[in-house]
Amino acid sequence: MCYAHSTMFSFIKDKLKKIYSSVTSKLSALFGKTSIDKDTLKELEILLLSADTGVATTRKIITKLENQWRAGALSHGNDLKKALEEHLLLLLAQQAYNCLSPVTLLVGINGSGKTTFAGKRAHSLTKEGKKVLLVAADTFRAAATHQLAEWAKKIGVEVVIGKENQDPASVVFAGCKKFIDENFDALIIDTAGRLQTKINLMKELEKIKKVVTKHLPDTPISTLLTIDSMLGQNSFEQARLFNEATDVSGIVLTKMDGTGKGGIVFGIVDELKIPVAYISFGEQPEQYTLFDKQEYVHDLLNS
Repeated sequence: MCYAHSTMFSFIKDKLKKIYSSVTSKLSALFGKTSIDKDTLKELEILLLSADTGVATTRKIITKLENQWRAGALSHGNDLKKALEEHLLLLLAQQAYNCLSPVTLLVGINGSGKTTFAGKRAHSLTKEGKKVLLVAADTFRAAATHQLAEWAKKIGVEVVIGKENQDPASVVFAGCKKFIDENFDALIIDTAGRLQTKINLMKELEKIKKVVTKHLPDTPISTLLTIDSMLGQNSFEQARLFNEATDVSGIVLTKMDGTGKGGIVFGIVDELKIPVAYISFGEQPEQYTLFDKQEYVHDLLNS
């Protein structure tokens, strides 16, 4: 089971109202029109761009809507709403996240919410009755190790910690050994987020992944990339870099409670070809949820 519930919780929706309200109030005006013209589609294009959907993705959506409009399929606002919802759902359906992997490798730049998400994920898995092991592989920042140790203490799980500036792969090796020897159900590895050079990043992540695959050859690995949703388009280049360094299984959108950039979800899936796996905000263990594309699109267009 990915999480105790498969749909977004009400408190998540309450936090996401900041995202929805900034977009849906303007969308409602377009959907309320009695007739659709070129200016309406231009307004929609500007709105999608302002919501950080991305230039390429926005153009793809608008082109499809323009073709429908020219064919006479979009005569009034409700038609536009139905067509937009269909296109957004199809776009998100391009990629699917498999959340059943017992090993999770968390990657992302410093400050993107990796360590916090590691704690939240470990907490939810323990609630499901799983025996969880955390690994603090960010040995270059004492604060990251300390933060993960605090999470482990708070939620009652074990954590493997190395020495400062120790080779991260050696810490992961110790974690894999403990995972096997003591029959843990889930292994969550928190990695460093340094981006001095692309080569260093790739080598470090490749080395860590090799250690895991060597010691757990038959165990599926889920590589989750945490990105700060408030950074909007600036997150795309970071995501591309990490995706080249290691095969990313899914995106964790963090800090989703203080931004009006809800369109970033669609740009990520369309441009990076990576599914959105989770939405996260805040510091409390329960403040994250598995991403539900149908519910997200519905709320975005109807809130």
